[in-house]
Amino acid sequence: MSDSSPLRLHAIIFGKVQGVFFRDTTLRTASELKLVGWVRNLPNESVEVIAEGSHDSLESLLNFLRVGPPQAHVEQVAADWQLATSEFSSFTVR
Repeated sequence: MSDSSPLRLHAIIFGKVQGVFFRDTTLRTASELKLVGWVRNLPNESVEVIAEGSHDSLESLLNFLRVGPPQAHVEQVAADWQLATSEFSSFTVR
């Protein structure tokens, strides 16, 4: 795998991350970084993100996820790196 190979980031964000515009700001951040994938709320009040793109852009997204928008309180981010599947054409909220 070369540095230019697209990667996939799968992240679960725990803390006060629902009802604080987390999905919306993640969508805007991922779009600005030219990433594709999705973000969604989970029943346990965490947020899940799947994003694909360049390593640098995914690292920038991960840095955002560790902090979140101003009203959020991120306690933990569980992140997993994989090879991209290229199944997405845009970044969406689910």
